Amino acid sequence: MRPADSSTRATRVLDWLLRKLRLTPAAREKALDYLVLTRMDRPIGALLLLWPTWWALWLAAGDFPPVKLLVVFTLGVFAMRAAGCAINDFADRKLDPQVARTAGRPIASGRVTPREALIVFASLLVLAFVLVLFTNRLTILLSFAGAALAAIYPFTKRYTYMPQVVLGAAFGWSIPMAFAAVSGTVPPLGWLLFIANILWSVIYDTEYAMVDREDDIKAGAKSTAILFGDADLPILGILMGTFALAMLFAGQRASLGWPYWVALIVSLGLFAHQLWSIRTRDRATCLQAFRNNNWLGMVLWIGIVLALGVR
Repeated sequence: MRPADSSTRATRVLDWLLRKLRLTPAAREKALDYLVLTRMDRPIGALLLLWPTWWALWLAAGDFPPVKLLVVFTLGVFAMRAAGCAINDFADRKLDPQVARTAGRPIASGRVTPREALIVFASLLVLAFVLVLFTNRLTILLSFAGAALAAIYPFTKRYTYMPQVVLGAAFGWSIPMAFAAVSGTVPPLGWLLFIANILWSVIYDTEYAMVDREDDIKAGAKSTAILFGDADLPILGILMGTFALAMLFAGQRASLGWPYWVALIVSLGLFAHQLWSIRTRDRATCLQAFRNNNWLGMVLWIGIVLALGVR
């Protein structure tokens, strides 16, 4: 039994890699359960965290960032995202069995125990902290706030209709950390990018929450998709426009050239496509719109890289 939203391609790759390790069938199955727990079967979540991190690294450096920091932050993105998924499933262990899309997750289906999930979470936090030790004092101090946000987020959906805002802060905390690691400080541009990322996270995670809206209402969970109700599409449109405005200000402050502005226009086209595709609020198209944000993040990163390159 696998989660309904697992990537078939990613799962096949994981199966192939585990076979190459020549593990026993039982060990291979258990290892796959841990990989699914940490969403390695759905890499898009890590990519949505990676793109803003790379935006920040390139803008902070004003060019190609130091290789050591690029490696540290790229590995850190995957470690922290995996840790966040483990603690999320622990927090949702009673909710997930009630939602069709998540009923096949490892804890919900009984393949991984809550205690095992906590051990995985703690181990990944230790790994992420070891990576941060290769940076500077300010970045290390900021990392504690990032770990706290990652641990708090899964529980917010019980107490607030805006857990997506906390998710955005948790996903975007790598932005001030990246600026701190490169330049030893977090300038206004870093905080502007951080705010923009919160807006973007609310956008794509609301689209994601629209997939489960009816199940979440029955289960008593909270989300912006439920909060926005019938006004979800116009509110998403406003958030998209506000995000684009924040990224426009970021481009001006960083003195970026024409490739970035082309990328920003393309991102507006991707947003328009998302809004049009979810106009019927069909579950499948809402999930596709969520996944489309991977291309948006990549387009903006390419725009930043090219704009810095033609200075």
